[in-house]
Amino acid sequence: MLRSRSFVTISIPFALGLTAQVGFLTHQMAFLAPVMGAVMAGWAVSLTTFAAILGRIVTGFVVDRLDRRLVACGNFIVQAVGTATLALGTTETALYAGCVLFGFSVGNMTSLPGVIVQQEFPKQHFARAISLVVAINQFSFAFGPSLLGQLQQASGSYAAALCLCLVMQIVAAIVVVSRRRSAE
Repeated sequence: MLRSRSFVTISIPFALGLTAQVGFLTHQMAFLAPVMGAVMAGWAVSLTTFAAILGRIVTGFVVDRLDRRLVACGNFIVQAVGTATLALGTTETALYAGCVLFGFSVGNMTSLPGVIVQQEFPKQHFARAISLVVAINQFSFAFGPSLLGQLQQASGSYAAALCLCLVMQIVAAIVVVSRRRSAE
């Protein structure tokens, strides 16, 4: 199972996506507060959470009617656009927009692997497959906060850290649909 293309193209993208996501969310307040102040940064974090709830609700309504890998790819792309908006944002409005876009995909990052595994693996292998995906994801994203922190410390800003998140999200989007293309 660990060597199957289906497993690898579920596990790798979500490990990358969650590493970027957990890393950013851990540093979100530290990134935003110097630009917009602690109170407004707190509102931006709240807006991110609200967007995460909305994103999960919207995705829940459509995920069963669409190709689940395409939904996951779209989720990674939305988060990448949010990350790019945050990295390039110089105004409070741009930072709020980046937080909303980033947040819209946050809740889906933990639920989409399960719906893809459910569709692609036999019922009797679901528990083992999803347990392995989750374990790999947890191992990977545990390093997100320290990775972003090290990049921020080394460069003196969050630019390099956000660029790394952006790269991880784009690679995740490509890898999650690579199984889809080869299956056709």
